[in-house]
Amino acid sequence: MPYRQKFAVAPPGKSPAPPSTLPSPAPPPPPVVDEREYVLRLYVAGANPQSARAIVDARKLCAEHLGDRCQLEVIDIYQNPMLAREERIVAVPTLVRHSPKPLRRLVGDLSSTERILKGLGLAMH
Repeated sequence: MPYRQKFAVAPPGKSPAPPSTLPSPAPPPPPVVDEREYVLRLYVAGANPQSARAIVDARKLCAEHLGDRCQLEVIDIYQNPMLAREERIVAVPTLVRHSPKPLRRLVGDLSSTERILKGLGLAMH
């Protein structure tokens, strides 16, 4: 049965009851907080400036937008080519969101935080 709140209504010509006798409105619901853990993998190719920049950008994204809820794994495709092949990595840098599902990939420049958040489904509305 739905909850119905009762309000004091004054008869015509009389003043309403003092505010202290009226029930107070229910507080607004708390904001929805995303408590999910995020598992991200960043695929890079060796120790070059583009790879270094991608690592800095990915770490910044985690620190500023996900905090403790982010696990970032950096994978060098030269050191682990089999994993890159299994994951079907065809270009670097590639940032992959493994968790929460569904899997999402973002290839290329990671410097645009807004684009990365949107691309990985992390954009705050």
